[in-house]
Amino acid sequence: MTFLSPLYGLFLLCVMGIYWSVQQQWLRSWLLFLTSLIFYASLQAQYIPLLLAATFSNFILGRAIGAPPDWRIEDWQFAQQDWNRRRLKLLWFGVVMNVLLLVSFKYIPFILSSIGALLGWSSGFPAAKLFAQQGANWTDQHLIAPLGLSFFCFECIAYLVDVYRGAPAAQEFLDFSAYKLFFAKLISGPIVRYHPFADQVRLLKFPQVDQIAEGLWLIACGAVKKGLVADRLDIFVRLSFDNVQRAGSGDLWLTIFAYGLQLYLDFSGYVDVARGSALLLGINLPQNFDFPYFSTSIADFWRRWHITLGDWLRNYLYFPLGGSRQGLVRTCGNLVIVMLIAGIWHGAAWGFVLWGGLHGLALAAHRLTDLWARRSPPLEKFWQSIPGILVAWFLTQLMVFTSWIFFRLPNLKDSLFVVQRLWGQTADIQFAQKVYGEAIGLYPPQIFGALCAIVLCMGIAYLLQRSLKLQLTWHIKLFLIPLCLFAVWLLAPEGGSRYIYFDF
Repeated sequence: MTFLSPLYGLFLLCVMGIYWSVQQQWLRSWLLFLTSLIFYASLQAQYIPLLLAATFSNFILGRAIGAPPDWRIEDWQFAQQDWNRRRLKLLWFGVVMNVLLLVSFKYIPFILSSIGALLGWSSGFPAAKLFAQQGANWTDQHLIAPLGLSFFCFECIAYLVDVYRGAPAAQEFLDFSAYKLFFAKLISGPIVRYHPFADQVRLLKFPQVDQIAEGLWLIACGAVKKGLVADRLDIFVRLSFDNVQRAGSGDLWLTIFAYGLQLYLDFSGYVDVARGSALLLGINLPQNFDFPYFSTSIADFWRRWHITLGDWLRNYLYFPLGGSRQGLVRTCGNLVIVMLIAGIWHGAAWGFVLWGGLHGLALAAHRLTDLWARRSPPLEKFWQSIPGILVAWFLTQLMVFTSWIFFRLPNLKDSLFVVQRLWGQTADIQFAQKVYGEAIGLYPPQIFGALCAIVLCMGIAYLLQRSLKLQLTWHIKLFLIPLCLFAVWLLAPEGGSRYIYFDF
């Protein structure tokens, strides 16, 4: 059952009908819990016991961390110190437990293959090298990571840290499990904190007509982004990257441009459907994208791209590392460390590590140039002018789009091969014939024009929403929703493609 399937539409209608027909909060929590298990079972039923065990473990740890100190001890200062030490130990235990869960399923092949490659540089450990390589191959073939595990573990860590910082722990396992396993966000986010979610469930009210229209509109927009645009772009991107040996430099730049748009539309489309589904149940999930391709600095890009992941990295990694409070050098180092972790969170390959490192270096460079510009009035004036803004936007997006190469091709051998062919390469004659002529039916100028049309539509939406503060009324949305869904049903490629972030 996927978001764009008719089965999911029927599933959501049934959930809504039962959900709003009961009044008791505990019955609604039970419904969210059971329907979330049904949804996940339609994708990976074998991992339900693991998710339940991990959910229960984090619930118990949260209760233990949030337990008050024993004030019956006469020496209250000793009791306070002992209580703080115990809570810190429990927090570290919970963080390590969630990280090990993530590593066990997602990174074992990567770790073993890296050890094998490291041992391959030395001729003194042939047996160990063979064992590591065979172990990596076996686990890669037989161990499939549970869907949504990265999001699941990050949410658990955030919950435990919040409780340690003073937020109340969940007192009922049913409430906590309904939050953790909520089907709309379970697979690919957005990353949601427990306490805002629990407050909304506790204070539920039947949505007004405009809220229902907004929920359906988000689902329709997500379907258009994914089914009509991202899946079409996927055909071209897949054909081009599968034939990079024959592609020319212009073809590769066009493919990188297309992949950047595909990734954004695919993931933001998923989040739109997730937020729309939740809104129909009276739950407002956080926004995850805010026109990131119109940002004029890499720092601004990360405030607009995958917003909930950026908030998590900032609150639970960057600030604990010291943030920007310990000098410029330490600040730049913290930015690089945080983005390296963000890279490896996305996938177990050196390409993701390099992608994160590039973004970390770009953030550090932005911090340095921003400080330099503040000390130079002419330079600061230039960056605030229209030419300066355009230059900043171009440099930012050039960095973002070129780094997507390592995101799409995390095997460094493949990605570095593409980087080498970005300049001065002529395409094979058969590439144009097979890819453009036969498979796509469009040639580079037409594809480039279509990509520019997508960007133009995004620009118009940005202008209307951000600059002019204009929104469609709920009446117009209700009129457009069936048209959008019918267009997706009629024009979307047969079968579609898997959501990209299902792999992360």
